[in-house]
Amino acid sequence: MGIEREKRYALLLACKDSEYVKDVYGGYFNVFVATFGKVGERWDLFRVVEGQFPDMNELQNYDAFVVSGSPYDAYGNEYWILKLCFLLQTLDAMRKKVLGICFGHQVLCRSLGGKIGKAYSGWDIGLRKVKIVKDFSPCGFQEGFDEIPPVLSIIECHQDEVWEVPVGAEVIAYSNKTGVEMFTIGDHILGIQGHPEYTKDILNNLIDRLLTNGSIEKGFAEDAKSKLEIGEPDRKCWEKICKMFLKGRWN
Repeated sequence: MGIEREKRYALLLACKDSEYVKDVYGGYFNVFVATFGKVGERWDLFRVVEGQFPDMNELQNYDAFVVSGSPYDAYGNEYWILKLCFLLQTLDAMRKKVLGICFGHQVLCRSLGGKIGKAYSGWDIGLRKVKIVKDFSPCGFQEGFDEIPPVLSIIECHQDEVWEVPVGAEVIAYSNKTGVEMFTIGDHILGIQGHPEYTKDILNNLIDRLLTNGSIEKGFAEDAKSKLEIGEPDRKCWEKICKMFLKGRWN
């Protein structure tokens, strides 16, 4: 009986660690690994926002990649964003699994030929009920996906959105605020507009920072925080969806 190969994943971090997340969680890398990883796996961190990218010759050694959220616009032309787009095109050509979260969801769409831009209805911050498209179920794993409720709450924090998915993509979730909350391409691309990895305290701190830097107004911040107090994100369900995808049980 052969020894099972160690699973290897890469986090492409498109944001810098906030002081709060560093102090409480030790950085966003730990937040992602705690949500999506498990004992016995290897997770590597690449701070793409700072120009750190995986070696192109090493890509084949990874089982999957995760692209994080970011304060940057996914439609921007900063060098690191353009380089990230090229990397995502390469991974798509290799049919490597890629999970995009928020900015990652949007930049995946852009890289593969879709259209993204500012959300027509403005900021979405707080808990949002997301509706899974009826009858969607990854072939080969219907039993597990059937356990996922048709409506899930997720933490959102974005002012950009997907306008049009790439050719061949399938929209698998939407909300009354955002038309493309999730999309897939084949069995190797999954984009999620919300933040499965976020906890309420992380969002509360982010709201404070957005208020301080003038990105949102005081009334909007107070309303977002008050609504956050009366509900809970379905983190376990989102964790299950993401793990089903990343661990190869989506096809």
